Amino acid sequence: DQSDKTAATQVETSESQATPEETLEQPVAEATQANAEELTRLLEDARNKADDNWDQLMRARAEMDNLRKRNQGDLENAHKFALEKFSQDLLQVWDSLELGHQAALDENADVDKLREGTELTLKLLVNVMEKNGIQQIDPDGEPFNPDYHQAMSIQERDDVQPNTVVAVVQKGYVLNGRLLRPAMVMVAKAKTPTTSIDEQA
Repeated sequence: DQSDKTAATQVETSESQATPEETLEQPVAEATQANAEELTRLLEDARNKADDNWDQLMRARAEMDNLRKRNQGDLENAHKFALEKFSQDLLQVWDSLELGHQAALDENADVDKLREGTELTLKLLVNVMEKNGIQQIDPDGEPFNPDYHQAMSIQERDDVQPNTVVAVVQKGYVLNGRLLRPAMVMVAKAKTPTTSIDEQA
């Protein structure tokens, strides 16, 4: 009987004690499961962030496309109506010219009044031009400037400095400093010395 009890106790002890391999398998399995859960969570976070970034990209693309279309429309309108303000300013000059022309058709028109009206219209035109950045080039008596003047002829003069504009054939114009049309001018040069017969002798 004693021997049977001893054998039974040994069997129970052997069953209750796990092998080293079995002891290691349980923590490894638990760690593997924890790692899998962590990886799944990280993957879900990455997917959510990727979805958010994709949505932001799509919204940014849509906004850029709308901005491009709006800018294109603004540019087309700018080209189409660039002269609108200038045209509105010119209308008053047009009206004044028409009134002057109608007055000139009258057989009893007063020349002095017509001249006065023409001068006022010219002043109005100059104001409109300057208001819109257009300035007149009238370089009479100024040094010749090839950037803004075009020499039509050269005159020998001893009463002015050489290279001086002595006459303006046609006035020039600039738009905000950019040349629209050069002034057509006559330019002075020094007279060529002449040798008399007595001096040659």
